[in-house]
Amino acid sequence: MKDPAERGLRESATFDRATIAAIQHAARTGVYDIRGWGAKRAVPHFDDLLVLGASMSRYPLEGYRERCDTDVVLGDRHATRPLHLDIPVTVAGMSFGALSAQAKEALGRGASEVGTSTTTGDGGMTDEERGESKTLVYQLLPSRYGMNPDHLRAADAIEVVLGQGAKPGGGGMLLGQKISDRVAEMRTLPPGIDQRSACRHPDWTGPDDLAIKIGELREITDWEKPIYVKVGATRTYYDVKLAVAAGADVVVVDGMQGGTAATQEVFIEHVGIPILAAIPQAAQALQELGVHRKVQLIVSGGIRTGADVAKAMALGADAVAIGTAALIALGDNDPQYAAEYEALGSGAGYYDDFQDGRDPAGITTQDPELSARLDPVEGGRRVANYLRVLTMEAQTLARACGKGHVRHLEPEDLVALTIESAAMARVPLAGTSWIPGHGQGL
Repeated sequence: MKDPAERGLRESATFDRATIAAIQHAARTGVYDIRGWGAKRAVPHFDDLLVLGASMSRYPLEGYRERCDTDVVLGDRHATRPLHLDIPVTVAGMSFGALSAQAKEALGRGASEVGTSTTTGDGGMTDEERGESKTLVYQLLPSRYGMNPDHLRAADAIEVVLGQGAKPGGGGMLLGQKISDRVAEMRTLPPGIDQRSACRHPDWTGPDDLAIKIGELREITDWEKPIYVKVGATRTYYDVKLAVAAGADVVVVDGMQGGTAATQEVFIEHVGIPILAAIPQAAQALQELGVHRKVQLIVSGGIRTGADVAKAMALGADAVAIGTAALIALGDNDPQYAAEYEALGSGAGYYDDFQDGRDPAGITTQDPELSARLDPVEGGRRVANYLRVLTMEAQTLARACGKGHVRHLEPEDLVALTIESAAMARVPLAGTSWIPGHGQGL
């Protein structure tokens, strides 16, 4: 068939083919779309920033002779046993249920090999995950699924989740086809029935109540374990201030590019703000309270490369967390499964139907035959390799800026390529001293 453009046909920017297909799907079925992954729309991101390496006015470090350290301490505000990580890249919370037991084990193995932490996610802690994770953060979510005080004490830190980047203000979702007997037992649910988590915690209605809950968690864990508070990036400036006032040792901010196992697409694409816009707000809130670098800031949502890591830290983060990228490192959307993705109506590089539990890579499934495809040892090796690359890339950029530690990167080391990214990141537009919305410049 002749190309539509050659025939003089013009596609509508408002009603493009994807939008037409979505409208027609809604009209046929009367249901909204649920999927995994994260936002697919283009928003200002770290690629819109450039690092200012040293030339004459700055002195770079020699990569093979001079050190650039990467270690980070998390949670030393109140906890007697803060986390000491070798690298500033952690693995974000992803539940057993959303992921297979093999995937959770592989993430633990990979994180441990390079000296960083991994995180449980909703639904509790598995023996495989705890056994293979040198440093494990236990998530406490509104659902309370799998909540076990003994597991709280067995963890190395506790993360109170108030929101996620893919769905701030919305609850979690795990459809019945992924509620296996083991998942059901851990979550005290009937097998095969859809699980929809609450959108807010039942124990509090505001930050004053959260402070009481954090106090309870400290008592349960003898004040040893750091307490994180995680929020989806929306009203970030205020949320960070309230988290600090409630007693958080660490604040986690998840941008709208953050992934999920399953939620409404309207949430994924239309709720929250990009992590690029959220980091400066979070850093400002911490600075105004006089606790920047004392209460650590972890950011997540679309971290892919060491350049992303370096830029996030330059904007004020102490560490980053990866989720979707870690799954890709495990083998998600691998071209070796191209034919099977096509059979599911998708394709390698496009697959986002995590909610269906039919993942050919054995990662986002509870099907025993599919999950058996993922070797946790090999998967852990791949994740470890990827984490090493992220760290080395971040070190390379930090050295180019003359920094002896990646945490010494600062906004002064960045410029923006677009007016939007300059305004969001609060760094100058390249070639000027102008930060849109922040006074006059050249």
